[in-house]
Amino acid sequence: MALVTGGSRGIGRAIAMLLARHGAAVVVSSRKLAGCEAVAGEIRAAGGKASALACHIGDVDQIVAAFREIDTRHGRIDILINNAATNPYLGPAVDMEIAAFQKTVDVNIRGFYFASIEAGRRMIGQGKGAIVNIASVNAFRPMDGQVVYSMTKAAIINMTQGLAREWGPKGVRVNALAPGLVQTKFAAAVHSDTKRRAIAEGLTPLGRIAQPEEIAGAALYLVSDAASFTTGSCLTVDGGWLA
Repeated sequence: MALVTGGSRGIGRAIAMLLARHGAAVVVSSRKLAGCEAVAGEIRAAGGKASALACHIGDVDQIVAAFREIDTRHGRIDILINNAATNPYLGPAVDMEIAAFQKTVDVNIRGFYFASIEAGRRMIGQGKGAIVNIASVNAFRPMDGQVVYSMTKAAIINMTQGLAREWGPKGVRVNALAPGLVQTKFAAAVHSDTKRRAIAEGLTPLGRIAQPEEIAGAALYLVSDAASFTTGSCLTVDGGWLA
């Protein structure tokens, strides 16, 4: 059973669809139930197994409640895709308001951490599990106007390494995935701006931005048995951006 947070659109949706095509029963989760139901319905219409579950990853009580619901529905969790994230501010760091800062940290760090903890407790009990944390190339090379978002993504990679070391002996693998710029609603502030998009494409050896489906394959690898000796890693899928 796989839980995909932020699964109602973009990268999360693409990952949920691909995991289902490869046999996973998928729980599609995000803040709004309707969007999750739509994706779960697409999966079921294609012959897969999926259900929807509303959860605001920035609210720890909702995270705990969501995992209890998963216990009731499935009795186990084999895969967690930590994908739900936020980036409410684009601009100079000196002008960022505390509310935007706090929201970014609450979702991108605290939310990822406590979702991992809830999943980890259950996976340790099972003796097996795989977690993939969706980070960003911003963790290594911050984009202009995204200081706080970038530092939260760097924190996710460090967290991934720490949990991988702690949980590896218990059979739980924890890896990160660092996409470059992807054509999603989440990243629209960048790719819909002609100047910003042109700069990003010019800095990418493949000369374009990615589609969500191009990120999903990397997530599938990291949770599959093909990656059975891979933990504590960060797989970059950026069209050569960091090269």
